[in-house]
Amino acid sequence: MYGDPATIRKILRESGDTWAVVGLSSNENRAAYGVARVLQRYGKRVVPVHPKAETVHGEQGYPSLAAIPFPVDVVDVFVNSELAGGIADEAVGIGAKAVWFQLGVVDEAAYDKTRAAGLAMVMDRCPAIEIPRLG
Repeated sequence: MYGDPATIRKILRESGDTWAVVGLSSNENRAAYGVARVLQRYGKRVVPVHPKAETVHGEQGYPSLAAIPFPVDVVDVFVNSELAGGIADEAVGIGAKAVWFQLGVVDEAAYDKTRAAGLAMVMDRCPAIEIPRLG
């Protein structure tokens, strides 16, 4: 339900190529670092969103979604489930087309609220696992 194949395909193929990755830093040992690299290999522009606003994989980082000075298509969330709902609300506020909660990030209320706002949403899945499956 939270990661149906049609929604996954829609986000990865049709929702746009600018992905804000919330929680992405220059720490190579974090999952966000590797996932962002895979997204880049598949043609996505990865925008780091982290309080440190570090440049990662050649892209300037920003401290928040609201600080990004250009449109974002998809917000990929690498934060604890307790914080994820607030990030989803911010994604709606900046006009993103989709929200993707990573493996282990689950907030059913945020899922329902984000979908009700008209955004595509996937929860508890990883785009680095899903994108190669599209072929």
